[in-house]
Formats: sequence, structure tokens, C-alpha cells
Amino acid sequence: MKLDVLAIGAHPDDVELGCGGTLALLARQGAKVGILHLTRGEAGTRGTAEERRREAEEAGRILGAATVEIMDCGDGGLRRGEPEENELIERLRLERPELILAPSPSDRHPDHGRAHRLVADCAYYAGLARRGAGEPHRPAAVFSYMQHDPFDPSFIVEVSATWEVKLAALAAYGSQLHQPGEDRAEPRTKVASPEFRQAVEGRASHYGILVGAAYGEPFWSRLPLAVEDPLSLLPRGLR
Repeated sequence: MKLDVLAIGAHPDDVELGCGGTLALLARQGAKVGILHLTRGEAGTRGTAEERRREAEEAGRILGAATVEIMDCGDGGLRRGEPEENELIERLRLERPELILAPSPSDRHPDHGRAHRLVADCAYYAGLARRGAGEPHRPAAVFSYMQHDPFDPSFIVEVSATWEVKLAALAAYGSQLHQPGEDRAEPRTKVASPEFRQAVEGRASHYGILVGAAYGEPFWSRLPLAVEDPLSLLPRGLR
């Protein structure tokens, strides 16, 4: 399937946490969006790979994703060798996204930084006619969403209109994220704590207020962004 946007994460729930509101917004506007998880999440403290697959599929449905796929690059030591590159290049050539949303270059979880490098490399290699099989295709841009570690955003997407959709997608990850009234007999983790859930909303509120909105999701671009209409960049809301 030809996609407009492909959001890639190291683990099931990374995409939803980092750019779920943006994906839902793009899908609502008519864009064909896809989600690709590079690992099955098998090394996680909570849940199983099979459970996380079911959660990922449900979360993707809620966000309006046209495709939800999972690779097996190895959770807790994400591999980015030639076999993994070849598989990702093939997927990019089949789905031909114009935009990729990916992890940032450096983050608390080592898999996130490795995922960024794998995605950035393959987005370039996919355009080389003599690298692998299939018709070459190079996406126009790779933008990074924020996970644990902050960065200075290149831009912020207002996601106030789809914030509740994002929360519904996060609720699909019952094995990973704190759910009010939950009673799972598994170890507590930072991500599964009430404080983490509060931090997700707090961060979105912080970046939202910077652009005159209730909620925002920050992104980083390696290259400057072209702007046709500077007036379209003016913040909304109270001044």
C-alpha cells in the first residue's frame, strides 16, 4: 500500500507516545498513515510479545492507521546490520512514504538511538538504484518525535483536536502503561507509573502553550524547513 506517512518506533507504544496525536490528525485529514514497530517488545518487563502485538494493532486502529507492521530487530539490543537494513529498505520501497516520523538520535533507551540511525540510514539507502531489489524511493524527510530525553524542537504540531484519540490509543497498551484501577501482577516500571502518565500530558501541555494551543507534539528536523507562507506559522490562542 502506498503511504503518505510512516511512523516508525523501536517498540510497540513508542509511536503512540511520541506522535500519536499527529498521526491521528493526519489520518483525519485524509493522509494514509502507517505504523512500523522495529521490535516485538519481547525483552520488556511487562507483557508478552503476543500481547503487545494485539495492543499495537488495536492502537493503530484507534489512530486511523492504514497499516500496522512489526519487524524483529531484537528488543533490548536493536540490531541494525545488513539484514535489518535490507528488510527496512524493502518496506520503504513498497510503501513509498513521503514522510517518516522516527525516534530522535539520542534517548534514555539505547534502542531508540539505534532505531533512529537505522531509519535515517535506510531512508537514504532506499533511494540508491543499486542497493537491493525493488524500485528506488527516498522519502522527502525524516522528522524525529520526542520520547524520554528532551530536545529543542524544530516545530510543534498542535494536537488538541486529536488528544483524546491519542489517549484512547495509549489505553490499548494495558500491559505497558498505567491504567486507572489496573491490578496486574507484574513488576512496576517507570512507564507503568501514574507519574509517567501525568508527564505525558504535562509535556504536551507545555509544548502546546508555546504555540497557543492546549496540546502539542514536538519534532526535530536535521535540515531547515521550507516555508511558503510565514503567516501560517503565527501562533494561535491568547497573546
